[in-house]
This record gives sequence, C-alpha cells and structure tokens, in this order.
Amino acid sequence: QAQLVESGGGLVQPGGSLRLSCAASGFTLDNHPIGWFRQAPGKEREGVSCISHIDRSIYYKEAVKGRFTTSRDNAKNTVYLQMNSLKPDDTGVYYCAASPLDGPGLLMFRLCQSPGEFSVWGQGTQVTVSS
Repeated sequence: QAQLVESGGGLVQPGGSLRLSCAASGFTLDNHPIGWFRQAPGKEREGVSCISHIDRSIYYKEAVKGRFTTSRDNAKNTVYLQMNSLKPDDTGVYYCAASPLDGPGLLMFRLCQSPGEFSVWGQGTQVTVSS
C-alpha cells in the first residue's frame, strides 16, 4: 500500500528554520512528481512547492521563493522541504503528496495549483511560527 509520512514540524520563532521530511513506502517517490502543500486555519490548501521526477524542475510559491528548498534523496525514498527565515504567515499544516501524472509536458507550476491531481497524501505535520 502506498503511503507517505511527513515529519519535522514544530514550533519555531520567526526567522528560524525547520526541515520537513516526506518518507514513502509501498512505491518509489522518484517515479512521481511530488508536491508540498500547506493549509492554514480557515484557508484553502495551497501548493508551496512541486518537484518534477522527469527534468528535476522545481516550482515554488512566490511567497516562499528564496527561503524554502525542496530536494529528493532517492536512496532514502524521501523528499525534503528545507524552510528558512520562517514567518508567522508560514504557519499551517504541511502535507506532501504524490501525483500519478507523467509526461514531458507536465509543468510543476500548474500541477501545484491542482491538489486534486495528487492521489497519495501524507497525514500532515503542524508548523507554527510564533514568538
């Protein structure tokens, strides 16, 4: 059974850093585009970053560019989201997800706008940025 498990969330002060991990079991992460999404209280789930399995391209939401970095460790079947210079607006539940979509024309910035195109989701990890 395909599963994703996130870890690494927590409480951090503004300006701090966290690294989220997304570990897969039952399937190979490197065969799929992977997305990081977040959901703040009272708001819709939004795509933060999506990484391609074909050309390794990565999309970042404008608000996190230059602060967040997505990477893959294929040996560990894990994707990471390094978050630096965290702000209170980054608070929310963070989810990783895998999409079954494939093909050279798949654009990460479009995929990240479409949570419905992701079929396997983790349980989420809470990130709270507060002083």
